[in-house]
Amino acid sequence: MENKKSTEAKGDTIMNKEDFAALWKSIRLKVTDTYDVPPEILWVNGSTIGTLGNFSASTGKAKSKKTFNISAIVAAALTNDEVLHYSACLPPDKRKILYVDTEQSRYHCHKVMERILRLAGLPTDQDRDDFVFIVLREQTPDMRKRIIEYMLENMPDVGLLIIDGIRDLMYDINSPSESTDLINLLMRWSSGYNLHIHTVLHLNKGDDNTRGHIGTELNNKAETVLQITKSTQDGNISEVKAAHIRDRDFEPFAFRINDSALPEVVDGYVFQQPKQEKSFPLTELTEQQHRTALENGFGKRTVQGYSNVIQALKQGYASIGYERGRNVLVALNTFLVNKRMIVKGGKGIPLQSRFSLLKQVWFSSDIYKGNRLPVSRHSRQSSPAQYGRIYEGLNRTGTLPNYSSSTKKFAL
Repeated sequence: MENKKSTEAKGDTIMNKEDFAALWKSIRLKVTDTYDVPPEILWVNGSTIGTLGNFSASTGKAKSKKTFNISAIVAAALTNDEVLHYSACLPPDKRKILYVDTEQSRYHCHKVMERILRLAGLPTDQDRDDFVFIVLREQTPDMRKRIIEYMLENMPDVGLLIIDGIRDLMYDINSPSESTDLINLLMRWSSGYNLHIHTVLHLNKGDDNTRGHIGTELNNKAETVLQITKSTQDGNISEVKAAHIRDRDFEPFAFRINDSALPEVVDGYVFQQPKQEKSFPLTELTEQQHRTALENGFGKRTVQGYSNVIQALKQGYASIGYERGRNVLVALNTFLVNKRMIVKGGKGIPLQSRFSLLKQVWFSSDIYKGNRLPVSRHSRQSSPAQYGRIYEGLNRTGTLPNYSSSTKKFAL
């Protein structure tokens, strides 16, 4: 059995017994082992956001000033000082910073580099050995990763690696396998080269979630995730808070861009508390509660126009103690329509009346001699307008429309 080989789960790599024995020593954790606390190198208002051997991220929507925020982090690391509430202390043998930009042109990258040096109070007319800035905009994702790997292998004194932005190290941000591979690569770089990696990733336009599957993996594995948001009170101000942090949370702060094109703290800035919409127990309300709310909201009148329907729902449900905002009312309307508790379509019929008739048609055993209304699968999926016409016929005559089994439709 000594010659027996096992195939590693990933790929086609063949591992013999000797290879696995060596691997076993590196992956096994013993309670008798001792480990040094990972050196802390980055803080915000006293809370640790970065340690050697880990990675973190800044997230935000387009034009939220993410790169300005990164500039402050790098400036603090260059001087082992405090800039814009960020403070840093890199070990003597890890003082070099490698900044990788994958998005901007050389001109704009040069402006970022100058900004960092000015924030740090360092001269902009001479190059520095401890600050290396590379532009990889024109390279492919695979080539970008190879270049970074090569530089890390040949620059052992790098303590901070900035990657702006990480999505350009992959082809498909929604690929689970590619996302997992990239996050594993970041973890391997950070621990293997004993450095801290800070990456940048955009948020979705429609919400505050990080983009793609890579965003999910980033949130799960990152030591800290900072979120930079444009202020709703003043478009010239950006807010910084911790979306995720392993250390204690820090007090959020805000910054603006001053006349020198540098970020500066906005003292005395008051953060707006997010409005939390009360949850609406759609499925917890009883049938009678819904009926009462609909009767109070719609009454016997005909309601036309979507905004008027929402207003009627607002009035009706407020009358039973459930006053909610527009977003919840829109969801409520969808819920009621899907449940056929209100029905679109038809002319001259109050929605409340249709609600009552609907209950009779589908659930009353007195109609149609104890049988359910003989509606085919096709007509069950009919449009709301067709349901409206059915109830219009009921309202006019008090009887059900003629049903043709041959056509599988109602003859209205």
